[in-house]
Amino acid sequence: MLFFVARRLLYLVPVLIAVSVLTFVIASLLPGDLAYVILGDQATPENVAALRHDLGLDQPIWLRYLGWLWHIVQGDFGRSFRTGQTVLQAVSERVPISFELMILAELIGLAIGVPLAIACAAKAGSAFDRLMTGSAFGMLSVPTFLSAILLIYLFAVELRWLPATGYVPFTEDPLANLRFMVLPALTLGLAEWPGIMRVLRSDMIAALQEDYIALAKAKGLKPSRILFVHALKPSSLTLVTITGINIGRLIGGAVIVETIFALPGIGRLLVGAILTRDLIILQGVVLLVGAGFVIMNFIVDLLYALLDPRIRHGHA
Repeated sequence: MLFFVARRLLYLVPVLIAVSVLTFVIASLLPGDLAYVILGDQATPENVAALRHDLGLDQPIWLRYLGWLWHIVQGDFGRSFRTGQTVLQAVSERVPISFELMILAELIGLAIGVPLAIACAAKAGSAFDRLMTGSAFGMLSVPTFLSAILLIYLFAVELRWLPATGYVPFTEDPLANLRFMVLPALTLGLAEWPGIMRVLRSDMIAALQEDYIALAKAKGLKPSRILFVHALKPSSLTLVTITGINIGRLIGGAVIVETIFALPGIGRLLVGAILTRDLIILQGVVLLVGAGFVIMNFIVDLLYALLDPRIRHGHA
């Protein structure tokens, strides 16, 4: 297991370097001059030239990247020229909000997708199975912002059960926090359950056709035990992969959802950095989000190895 972890960590290093390169190059190629943005009305040629020299913008891009990467390795991701707040401070304040949103959305997606997948696999080919499969395809085509608008109209405007926008920290009022997080989490969760249901349904249908399932039936085991233990357990390995992949989808969806529901999370921080052309915050946040996604996939690989010994021993 230690050799497997060391090998995966070795693969992780070039991926993180590639993420940092892409982040820096894309941000550097954006139109406009950071010196003009920072100086604003005081952007005289002399001031611009001096600031470009101080920021290293007059250096070749590869040299600027190495300097930026050296500061990153030392834990310095930069400081916003508008608020004076460091990237790490801005992210640390908003990560709990986005993390809570993603956890709730994933739980909602699993709570809807897993039972439906089991029911469809148990009744494969039935009218219920065709209805749920068609509904999943339909939900995949619904954009996140449309689901958010419909949920706000139904639960906030018409029924007035839940607030449309705003946020209350969990430490101040847990109940109010959950009331404000229900609609955003439900919006993302509704986009997640179709993929979970379809993949798990397919795996369970394939598992139910295996020889060991026929043997279990011949032994007279209860259908519920066959379904939930002998079929669901091996098929649930796919859920680990889907959960890891969904992290990237949830981060992308959170940018829209946090903006619509006025949640002060990472997604809204990114949008604000783009609108105000705060490239330092933008670079740092994108790098941290990308690195977090890569590390999450690394954790998924470890979980896969723990669940399936063939993977860590190199037999699968």
